[in-house]
Amino acid sequence: MKLSAIKKHLKSLESITFQLPNKQLVPRHFHVTEVGKTTKTFIDCGGKIRNETFIGFQLWEENDYDHRLHPEKLMQIIERSEQLFEFPDLEIEVEYQGKETIGKYGLDFDGKNFLLTSKLTACLAKEACGIPQEKTRIRISEATNLNRCDPNSGCC
Repeated sequence: MKLSAIKKHLKSLESITFQLPNKQLVPRHFHVTEVGKTTKTFIDCGGKIRNETFIGFQLWEENDYDHRLHPEKLMQIIERSEQLFEFPDLEIEVEYQGKETIGKYGLDFDGKNFLLTSKLTACLAKEACGIPQEKTRIRISEATNLNRCDPNSGCC
C-alpha cells in the first residue's frame, strides 16, 4: 500500500486496527513510534548496485492501556513527517515486534482492518547465479489448444 492509500483510508475510519498474517489483531493499545523514509542501497549477488526507498512505520505496544491511536492522530503524524522529509508517494513497510524478533510486513486494507502482509526474500540476479527461471506448469487434463500431432501426419 502506498502512503496516499493509507491517508485515504484513515479519513473514513473511526478506529485503527492492524491484523497480522495469522489473523490475530495487534493489541488496541499499540503506538506508531516511527514514520520515516528508508533508503536501502545494496549490491545483489550478481554484482548489480540497487536502491530501494519506502516509507517505514513502526508499531509498538507496551503496558500503556489508557491510550489509543486514533485515525486523526496518525494522519497528523504522517502529515508532519511528509512536511519534514518531503515523501514521494512510496510503498509502506511496517515493522512490528513479534515474540522473538522484529517482523517486517507489507500493508493492505480490507475495508475495516489494515492487514500486515507477509514479505518474502528473493534472489534478484537469478541469471547471474545460474538459477533457472521457473517454468509454467500445467495439467495436461486442463490444457486446451495443445499442439496435437495428427496420427496420420507422419510426425509421430
